[in-house]
Order: sequence, then structure tokens, then C-alpha cells
Amino acid sequence: MPDTKHILYTGRWLRLVQIDTWESCERIHGQGMAVIVIAVTPADEVLFVEQYRVPLGARTIEMPAGLVGDDRTEDTLTDAARRELIEETGWSPGRVEVLLTGPTSAGMSNERIAFVRASDLVKVGDGGGVDNEDITVHAVRRREVPSWLMQKQSEGYELDLKLWAGLWMIERNPDGSPAG
Repeated sequence: MPDTKHILYTGRWLRLVQIDTWESCERIHGQGMAVIVIAVTPADEVLFVEQYRVPLGARTIEMPAGLVGDDRTEDTLTDAARRELIEETGWSPGRVEVLLTGPTSAGMSNERIAFVRASDLVKVGDGGGVDNEDITVHAVRRREVPSWLMQKQSEGYELDLKLWAGLWMIERNPDGSPAG
């Protein structure tokens, strides 16, 4: 087990560290956890968000997501999922269920993400994010999602690969049993 940790650089949001001979990054804010919200509207539309991501230099298509503890008042995955879904899409969930938690990029960061299923949605606002996130909300009929995603990729959008795991978990639990 590595035990020698040196801080190489601390920025506004991230810290670059060296543990023995390995370099990686850590989040400074929040709890080192993020949530990705799997949400389907009452009209059987899957909710996606589109936004420009500076590290990629491109617009991306993702499921709603964000940091746990980002607003400094919440301390649960479900609270973060509710907040992010409302901020980013304008939909409020009646029910939130944590499905699975694991690393986002184990070789680069200590960040972990939780897949969270939101259901019993009610429209409460426009969404679009906060603090100039400039998010565009897409509600896509579930049966049209795969072709819509491939069309977006052909238009030059970057697709978050976690989308496919999220789509699988609309109808299934992580162990393969039916969602219910």
C-alpha cells in the first residue's frame, strides 16, 4: 500500500498529488463523490444535458450529474441527486434510489460516482444549471435514444460513456434484476 503522499499543486477545484511514484488528482470541494442521475419523465423521455466542457474543448451529451456536497449543506447522495436534477433539468424527483458507486477514472483520480435512479418526476422549472453552466436540456423518447445519441456524435458532440450504463439501469438493477 502506498504511503508517501506529496501535494504537487493545489488549484481552485483540484489538487495534484504524488503518491510514491504515481501522480493523480483529488477534488478539493465536496466529498470526493459525484452523482449521475438516471431520469425518465412521465412521457417516457430520458433526460440528458448538453454543455461545453473546457477540458475536451467540445460540447458533451451527459446525464445530469454533479458533486456531492457542492452546495456545502447536503451530505447524502440522494440530496445531491435531487439538487442536480432540479438545477440542470428543471425536473424534481418524487423518489431517488442509489444503485451503484465506484471510481470514475481509477488511474487518474480518487473521485467516485454514484449511479442514482430518479422517478416520479414533476416539472418544476426550466433547468439550465447555475453559475453560468449554460446547460441545454434534452428530453428524448426512450425508444429513440440510441439513434439520437449516434446522431449527436456524428454532429461532433462528445458522448459520456457512462450514458450506456445509465440507459441499462433504467430497467435493471446493477445485479441484472428488473427495476421495480
